Amino acid sequence: MLELFVIAYCFYFVVNIYTSFMQVGFVQNAKKLSPVILSNDKYETAAQYAIEKERISIVSTLYDFVIFFLWIKFGLGFLDSLIVVEESWLKAILFIDAFIIINWILGLPFDLYSTFKLNKKYGFSNMTAKLYIMDTIKTGIIFLVAGSLVIASISFIIESFPMWWIWGFVFIFAVIILINMLYPVIRDKMFDKFEPLKDKDLEGKINNLLNEVGFKSSGVFSVDASKRDNRLNAYFGGLGSTKRVVLFDTLVEKLSHNELLAVLGHELGHFKNGDILKNIGIMGFVMFVFFAIFGNLGDEIFLGLNISNEPYGIIVVFLMFSPILSFFLMPLISLISRHNEYAADEFGSNLQSKEDLVSALLKLANENKSFPLSHPLYVFFYYSHPPLVERFKELGFDVHAKKEDALRDEFNIDV
Repeated sequence: MLELFVIAYCFYFVVNIYTSFMQVGFVQNAKKLSPVILSNDKYETAAQYAIEKERISIVSTLYDFVIFFLWIKFGLGFLDSLIVVEESWLKAILFIDAFIIINWILGLPFDLYSTFKLNKKYGFSNMTAKLYIMDTIKTGIIFLVAGSLVIASISFIIESFPMWWIWGFVFIFAVIILINMLYPVIRDKMFDKFEPLKDKDLEGKINNLLNEVGFKSSGVFSVDASKRDNRLNAYFGGLGSTKRVVLFDTLVEKLSHNELLAVLGHELGHFKNGDILKNIGIMGFVMFVFFAIFGNLGDEIFLGLNISNEPYGIIVVFLMFSPILSFFLMPLISLISRHNEYAADEFGSNLQSKEDLVSALLKLANENKSFPLSHPLYVFFYYSHPPLVERFKELGFDVHAKKEDALRDEFNIDV
């Protein structure tokens, strides 16, 4: 069984590297062509950013490949020999916490480079060293407290039930739903500053839009995302009574009222089409399959990793190999997601207007420096959203062979 997992990881590694190289080559060739969607200078900048980001991903993937084999050859066994305690729940907490912290430390150089070098170079990151350290401390506290409680609970379930993987799935699925409900509250209390919209005219328009489609929320908020990053975004956070509309302050600043309503209309399309419940259902099904697989492993895989078939060993095998299984499912899940995005675009353009949605997407692409073209294989594996060119086509605008003046003429918008 361990050999099958290792072969799967090697295939995962090869596909990752191959698609990244294909993407870099594709963007390098595409940036020599006539720009589409973006202006000439922004098209060039977005292409260069996409290339640099992908090159970092290639180095990171190679680095992770080495780290993975160091773990399975002797790392897990060595860590096991260091942590000698009687209580299985305590060993699970210490072992898994140490495993995650070590991996975080090993990956820290890439995170620091992306945050303080790459993203600052392209005008995204406003992160300061002080804010980065504070975010890290807060995240660490949440992980050590909440994460350790979850690990201890799973350890208890594994030891208490013969068919533990069923009850383990139920518990983790419930935890994920709870996290989604509490996410806006946690962000508000520990990381971001949520404020009611100061623009009461905009707030009234948003509430009218929400009422039109029957979406009930606990309020419309602006969040000070610009203290960390200049990119534009908005989301519907929480579940049940914690649902709220959250607008990045950068989005409120850059988009007009109609463009903002078009973006929210797209998100409401997901709500109206039941995509949120569908995604929860897909996630639940995938998770159930994973628990069924990792809950019925033979002793040989643990012997091969020099660890025991105990709660800590089962959890670490799950953490190491479930992302690989997820990767093989991603093309199908991404295909479903891209279909949902087209439907949400259609809903949003009908709710507001096609012109407003196109204009908003243009500004998002320009401000976020999103290169509008990608290699088909890269899209197949990684894109949960369709490439911007394809979204524009579905909205009735053919970007090829058209410049900004054509866009202005066709949609009467400013780019």
